[in-house]
Amino acid sequence: MDMVGKLLQQLLLGVIILAATTASIPNSNCERMCGEVEIPYPFGTSEGCYLDKPFLITCNHTFPPPKPFLDIDLPVVDISVPNGELRVSNPVALLCKRGYSTYKRNIATVDYTRISALLNLSSFRISETRNKITAVGCDVYTYIQGLDHGQKGFTTGCLSLCDQNLSVANGPCSGVGCCQTSIPKGATGYILNVRSLSNDTLPGGKHQCGYGFIIEEQAYKFSSLDFRNLKNRTTVPLVLDWAIGNKTCKDAQKNKTSYACKATQSYCYDSTNGPGYRCICSSGYHGNPYLPDGQDDSCQDIDECKLGHWKLACNATTTCINTDGNYTCTCPKGYEGDGRIDGTDCRPIVGQSNNKIISIALGVSISLLVLLVGTSWVYWGLKKRKLIKLKEKWFQQNGGLMLQQRLQHHTGSMDTTKIYSAEELKKATDNYNKSNILGQGGYGTVYKGVLADNKVVAIKKSKIGDQSQIEQFINEVVVLTQINHRNVVKLLGCCLETEVPLLVYEFITNGTLSDHIHNKSRSSLLSWDKRLKIAKETAGALAYLHCEASMPIIHRDVKTANILLDGNHIAKVSDFGASRLVPLDQTQLTTLVQGTFV
Repeated sequence: MDMVGKLLQQLLLGVIILAATTASIPNSNCERMCGEVEIPYPFGTSEGCYLDKPFLITCNHTFPPPKPFLDIDLPVVDISVPNGELRVSNPVALLCKRGYSTYKRNIATVDYTRISALLNLSSFRISETRNKITAVGCDVYTYIQGLDHGQKGFTTGCLSLCDQNLSVANGPCSGVGCCQTSIPKGATGYILNVRSLSNDTLPGGKHQCGYGFIIEEQAYKFSSLDFRNLKNRTTVPLVLDWAIGNKTCKDAQKNKTSYACKATQSYCYDSTNGPGYRCICSSGYHGNPYLPDGQDDSCQDIDECKLGHWKLACNATTTCINTDGNYTCTCPKGYEGDGRIDGTDCRPIVGQSNNKIISIALGVSISLLVLLVGTSWVYWGLKKRKLIKLKEKWFQQNGGLMLQQRLQHHTGSMDTTKIYSAEELKKATDNYNKSNILGQGGYGTVYKGVLADNKVVAIKKSKIGDQSQIEQFINEVVVLTQINHRNVVKLLGCCLETEVPLLVYEFITNGTLSDHIHNKSRSSLLSWDKRLKIAKETAGALAYLHCEASMPIIHRDVKTANILLDGNHIAKVSDFGASRLVPLDQTQLTTLVQGTFV
């Protein structure tokens, strides 16, 4: 018996089986998930959970996670009840040439009739709107033979040509390297084949292949790499249309027992791709129309008020009230109408004298509010923009870019240096009160400050007169970020968003060595042992700077005024404004004389 005869025989068998079935109501304890795929009614995985045999899904638990199949070996990807679609994994036909011998994969000829036979030929058809017959390769053609739902045989396909792989263009199939054609409407079965125009040239290269498959159109975009990559791909997505039985809605509704649209708020429409009908929830409802009222997944009212759909259709002043299958928009007090923009909208009730006054007052109030908000927004926006520009100006003026560039060359410097805000340091020094001045040097004034966490710090307000002094300031920051020594004052951070740059140091409580030496009341407190200890610590700090720092540092302004003492008379070398970094590959450095002598 030829192929068309077999398809006709299977179609008749499917019709007989379908005629003996009636619409059933599923059990409430049916399993509706197989692995990651939902199995909605009329489909099911066990007896009493599906409408009839064509809708039986086999859930194979040998896979982790379990996978759903039609008739054991056709993988199901997903099922759509509203669209009446079933997406499955479809085999790819392959024909290759190696040397002088041509070979076929075991699916080089794909018999699509087994899919339809499995589904009884009456409830499932390959969608002619969602799928395309596709051939990929050079001098390759793919064709299918089959029957439509009118039992008429047909043959169709397409031809793909190209001289070399380099001549093809990626994108939609144009016939060069890849071709596509439509599937006949209502087709119920296929046999697909891949062939070459010439066995001597198949399929466009010594080690190339030709491919044929039916695929969901939106799931495929041609690429020249497919000549090679499709060899490793065995399946592609395919969309099947499904419908209930082979009757029209008018005929099916005559038998309420077998009629599948069980939800009260549902209606029937005839399948456009062959016989049968589908069910869908009425407007304003969502769910599964094949389930009777009372079941959780049956057609349920959509609450448009919660979803916000009404806001696009109704006046902004209305109140949404949900109704069964719909919603209404209620106008505010003093107005009448349906509240819908495309309807009568909301209008003042004639006869109420205060409506006009209320409308005018409301309009004026809204206008003033809009004007006030708009003016405030513009004012604060301009002020904020001006402040941002001013901070950017000061940042650049104070050498911010130069500081960033230099710190990037020293690992960890950016992480250990905190950036303080101008407001934070202004508050810490009581607006730079003169009573908080600790001292003044050649490179700035030092204030005592108390931060928000009650930490006492020394804040240096640098003197910047020209570009060279900016470099001195940046130099001090870079130098101090490289130093980690108990006898060197520690830099905590800086602030560059003020007109004068600021440095924040740890606070040393006991003044300078100069104060202790030259102040008679204090000099007696420094014994020779302490003085020798201070000298030793200062020398140790300088030795560390010269020899042990990651980048050798020359202070260039060592004097008693730049040596601070804490409460235990431990020396702290400070004021690195005149310091210089010495490259590691230099053993000598010539500099100008800097600083003062005390």
